Amino acid sequence: MSIFGTRKTLNRLNEMIDDAIAGNFTESNYDESQLSRLESKWMHYLSASKMSMVQTNQERENIKSMVSDISHQTKTPLANILLYTELLNEQVDNQENLKLVEQISMQTQKLDFLIQSLVKMSRLESNIIELNPQKQPVKPLLEQALSEIMPKARQKQMDITVENAEAIQACYDLKWTSEALYNILDNAVKYSEAQTSITIHVKMYELVTCIAVEDQGSGIAPDEKAQIFQRFYRSSGIQQKEGIGIGLYLAREIMQKQKGYIKVTSTPKKGSIFSLYLPT
Repeated sequence: MSIFGTRKTLNRLNEMIDDAIAGNFTESNYDESQLSRLESKWMHYLSASKMSMVQTNQERENIKSMVSDISHQTKTPLANILLYTELLNEQVDNQENLKLVEQISMQTQKLDFLIQSLVKMSRLESNIIELNPQKQPVKPLLEQALSEIMPKARQKQMDITVENAEAIQACYDLKWTSEALYNILDNAVKYSEAQTSITIHVKMYELVTCIAVEDQGSGIAPDEKAQIFQRFYRSSGIQQKEGIGIGLYLAREIMQKQKGYIKVTSTPKKGSIFSLYLPT
């Protein structure tokens, strides 16, 4: 092929790619030349890709609809069960029946928590939820997460202290990042002994802000560190504790959705440090 022919072919290939990116590629007059056959194959590929994208978007809409239906359809029955349980609790006349009613209430609350966690997980995985990170102080984030976890901490007589949070900023979505931080704090409270303490360290670096949650809990074995962020994973050493193994998975997903990440350092029986890194 001559230099002129090679240049013409390259120019046409360049046009084909540009047109494909712009979404307006059309096949030119077909003949038996090699370039024409390539154009035909390129057109078939783009058509198949477009069809695949349409199907993917449709599946995403179907998942969105299904998740909304699950959330809506289960909310009322669970609320009614809890209401009837409270009414029944007022009418029981012996201790044995009272324990049964308490078990019904507790199991219903667990089911409600599981459903809500699965809904959140599905929404995150299917990109239904759009996080809106904004540069802002981290203090409101800490205050919101702490307000939710403190009742559980008080029940176990645990102290939670925050170090160096003033005047530090990060880029994050307040609602969902507080959910991630709460999940970390919830694990710290759940898997620590009563009357121990939790410390939240906050430090701002050039590119990231770190919020580190340090506990005095049971710790994590080295071979389990890569597994704890998996869906429904629960260590064999904590099977007797309440939980379904979604909290850390959700926390990691939320951090990744806003270009952040989580690191963990831990020593068995000496506690763990979960560090949340957010862009500044």
